[in-house]
Amino acid sequence: MNTFAVVDLETTGNSANKGDRIIEIAIVIYRDGEVIKQYSQLVNPNQHISRFISYLTGITNDMVTGQPVFAELAHEIHQHFEDVYFVAHNVPFDLGFLNYELKQAGLSPITQPIIDTVELSRILLPQAPSFKLGHLADWLNITHDDPHRALSDALVTTKLLDYLLAKLKTLPLATIKQLSRLAPDLKSQLKMILLQQVEETKQNTNLNDQFSYAYHLAYKPIDKIETSIKKQSISFGNYLDQLFNDQSKLQNLIPNYEERPGQREMAEAIYHAFQSEQHALIEAGTGTGKTLAYLIAACFQAVQHNEKVLISTYLIQLQEQLLNQEWSQLKKALPFDCHVAILKGKNHYLNLAKFSQALHEESYNYDQVLTKAIILVWLTETNSGDIDEIQLPSSGSQLFKRVSASHDSSTAQTYHSVENIYYQTAQKAAETADLLIVNHSLLADSMQREHGLLNLHEKLIIDEAHHLEDVVASQFGLQLNSVMLHKKLKAIDQFIELTSISDRMLRNNLQKFTSVAIEENDLLFNYLYHFVNKNRRRNMSKNDLGRAQILIEEQDHSDWLVVAEMAERLEFALYDLIRQLDQLNFTDFNQMKKVIFSEELAELKQRISNFFSSSSFQTNVKWVETDRLGTQKVVYLYQQPLYIDQIVNDHLVEKLDSIIFTSASLSVSGNFNFIKNELGLTKLNLIERKIPSPYDFKDQVQLLIPNDFPIAKFDDLDPFIEATCELIFTMADLTSGRMLILFNSYDMLSKAYYLLRELFDDQYLLIAQGITSGSHERLKKNFQNFERSILLGTNAFWEGLDIPGDDISAVVIVRLPFDSPNHPVVKQKHDRITEAGNNPFSTHSLPSAVIRFKQGFGRLIRSKSDRGIIVVCDERIMTKTYGKAFIDSIPSVPIFHRRTNELLDSINHFL
Repeated sequence: MNTFAVVDLETTGNSANKGDRIIEIAIVIYRDGEVIKQYSQLVNPNQHISRFISYLTGITNDMVTGQPVFAELAHEIHQHFEDVYFVAHNVPFDLGFLNYELKQAGLSPITQPIIDTVELSRILLPQAPSFKLGHLADWLNITHDDPHRALSDALVTTKLLDYLLAKLKTLPLATIKQLSRLAPDLKSQLKMILLQQVEETKQNTNLNDQFSYAYHLAYKPIDKIETSIKKQSISFGNYLDQLFNDQSKLQNLIPNYEERPGQREMAEAIYHAFQSEQHALIEAGTGTGKTLAYLIAACFQAVQHNEKVLISTYLIQLQEQLLNQEWSQLKKALPFDCHVAILKGKNHYLNLAKFSQALHEESYNYDQVLTKAIILVWLTETNSGDIDEIQLPSSGSQLFKRVSASHDSSTAQTYHSVENIYYQTAQKAAETADLLIVNHSLLADSMQREHGLLNLHEKLIIDEAHHLEDVVASQFGLQLNSVMLHKKLKAIDQFIELTSISDRMLRNNLQKFTSVAIEENDLLFNYLYHFVNKNRRRNMSKNDLGRAQILIEEQDHSDWLVVAEMAERLEFALYDLIRQLDQLNFTDFNQMKKVIFSEELAELKQRISNFFSSSSFQTNVKWVETDRLGTQKVVYLYQQPLYIDQIVNDHLVEKLDSIIFTSASLSVSGNFNFIKNELGLTKLNLIERKIPSPYDFKDQVQLLIPNDFPIAKFDDLDPFIEATCELIFTMADLTSGRMLILFNSYDMLSKAYYLLRELFDDQYLLIAQGITSGSHERLKKNFQNFERSILLGTNAFWEGLDIPGDDISAVVIVRLPFDSPNHPVVKQKHDRITEAGNNPFSTHSLPSAVIRFKQGFGRLIRSKSDRGIIVVCDERIMTKTYGKAFIDSIPSVPIFHRRTNELLDSINHFL
């Protein structure tokens, strides 16, 4: 069977069972690479089509009036599905609607084999940025004439299917065979297609010879690392002239390049710090072009002075952006070669041996089967083996953790060196690079190691330096959660159950000690869950995800003594289990697996010991969080050092010649005192620079503060939230959506989201962090791609969100971004500050809030042509004396503190 019926529907909503109906259907019959028939028909749903659906599809109530209802078309539609594959982009949706309507019409359901092009795209196009039909069409340069109309979507799906079937023919035999083994557990019925492809590929030796092989896997040969550098001697001044003068290389080579005077100033300041071997604090205002500035200085220092430079940025996404955007543009303009590499933690790189082993394990979880299929194809394409190149299904990331290079087992050397080829290649590239880009987590991890990245470098640039404190504190602390520990113990239990252990006594002991460890683990964490709920009123707060969290500070509390005793019993149980595991000896992959289990248990035992140790209360802050995932009670343990100033001094400042701390938000009230105190830089002779933004904010931005909002009372926020939502609702028509709404807490965001959803009634797409599924990057892309949309976010969206142009017209800051005084870390710090005789508000709360406020303000204007409004719903910025610190922290802009209706008139006039 080689005929495909490609279907697309437009409907009044997402669920036929809840009363939604088809309003348009298209079927394309495709055979042997050709479209042999097209069918398209509007359908009268006998119900109202919402404004949202009409906006999305272009189908109005008038268009379907007079069209046939589905029952009148049912026989004609049903005839298209004889001896064909049923194909759709998200089969459950289209097939579910069709079979529901066919049943209502008295016809039998469609039971043909299916192919879901979403699933097939995920497998065969693992590096696609998105798997929505429109995004795939753009990525593959498939013409999409009329998105969200059934025939256009069906024709695009047909072209996509054609591309996917052709892609299948480019895969080597080893990969096709492995996919065939997984095929029965996929949604798409690919068995016959794959078997046919196996026979064709057997004869194609040219294709199969293009790949490398290990552990029954085919993978793309790894490119050799280029190490030869052609050095051209040039002075720093001439170098900058070539880059920045009129008709410079930057203008000629970088699309939409804007001349930014502060960029040269920043590059010069960094180079001066490097040459004088000083540390520097450089605040670069929005639009300065700081990334290119520090890359320009770092490249020159590395190549011309033969010194490796390390660059650390906050997030892995920023690492990728730095390498693939800024660096890829700059390197074309440089008058010399410079070798740049990127390095991440071991858990980002695939281990071939572990993945091969996982392939042969039974998988009862669909996400894990899909993950295996995705990785199989990705192996034939990737040079890096870095999981961030692809998107895995939700529980697929758990599988990848098991098959990553994160464990250096003692048996690693007994296996072929290709096992960890990706991490080894990344390490080798890092060692030979002039510039190495890492993230703060990896930098903090290196700070704990005697032999690491820091020993290879003398110069360091820390971008987004205001995050360094939190990352170092987290890295030098510990995290543990009940689900992870329970799953680990269950995995060991299953390992013992399924592995051939000839010594019956040893097997029995292993099973006994595993059962005891599971029981002690569950007892401890169940008790902790009730301990937190029992003490909810004592210092209780909530995090961004809505989890209850409580500071542990009363180590002599009777309940806590009981917890500590239970933890000690769990430690003993883990110790006994490790001893029993160490008695096992295998000659195959099970040996590696056993060693990994032993190492993981030893690490978990140490974390438990550290957390429940009474001696660590003096220097660390400890807290417990609880959550419910369905019926499951989850407990999270956190511990981290309260202050990191000495850590930064000992592991960074004293080790390196020159460190550049940079960010758009480092100063408070015109000075760097706060960040210097936090990072322990107060006694250093620092170079300090504040480079202003080149933008004309007075003409580009208005800052609006309503003076008639209800007071936001801690115990009754509802009136304030309602007033905020009414303002957002009214503003939406003035801004056509295009608003970013920034909250301090998940609770407030959640309440606002559900109220706004009622107000808007599907007129706008509401995208909410923690409620709408997807990563931060996915939420951002959805916001950009849908015209009438509004994005609601908490902490993560106050910064790092770079959306230039008309995609954002307004930023609404709901409350001034003060940390919750009940957050465990904040409360502990404030207590210590008070004990020292200082004011915790002025020395910690206010400067922290000002830095975040600056970041939120910076989300609006990302280029010279951007215009928009900032609305701060918190009147304290104007009525409290400390409000001046917020106003002074941002560029000078027109400020309007008026009644809401007057502000709406201002918005309408300005935009």
